[in-house]
Amino acid sequence: MSPPIFRQAVEALQAVQPRAELQLVDIDPPRRLAPHSFALGVELADDVQPPGAASDADVDVTGRLVLLHDPEARDAWAGTFRMVCYLRAPLDPEQADDPLLLAVGWSWLTDALDTCRAGYAALGGTVTRTCSARFGDIPGPTRADDVELRASWTPTDAEFGRHAEGFYRLVTHAIGLPEVGVSLMTDRNS
Repeated sequence: MSPPIFRQAVEALQAVQPRAELQLVDIDPPRRLAPHSFALGVELADDVQPPGAASDADVDVTGRLVLLHDPEARDAWAGTFRMVCYLRAPLDPEQADDPLLLAVGWSWLTDALDTCRAGYAALGGTVTRTCSARFGDIPGPTRADDVELRASWTPTDAEFGRHAEGFYRLVTHAIGLPEVGVSLMTDRNS
């Protein structure tokens, strides 16, 4: 049985719901990384297209947030809890060729956590741009560019809901959704 402190952290994560453009998906938590773990996943809702995506495009956005707990505090974690996130989102060609993409991608995470006042320490991770090309009779776009972000951090407070809010903010920002209450300017001549 999980300790009460872990169950409370999970309840706080589950209490935060993502924006309507995202849908929660069930995923299994990793079992070997810590004695106690929980994971939640998000994808782009079926009826949502990110800004700039073709209306017939199959946009694949994947996000995972994992909570690890080891009552025997790990030195590398600098605590008993560790948050781990993964994000994969499509890029438009202008973003994919931007030399600052990797640094900007990392700032999406730190800005999201800071905006949500999620305290963290021992933050580390990677941002990767991937490009693939399709040839022959494989359906789909001839070229696909994605950004992948992998990160982990130690929460420095017990406000786990703020970490979930930061994660959802990261995902919506990476796929180009505007802030809640903000409209995108569109070409009025279309």
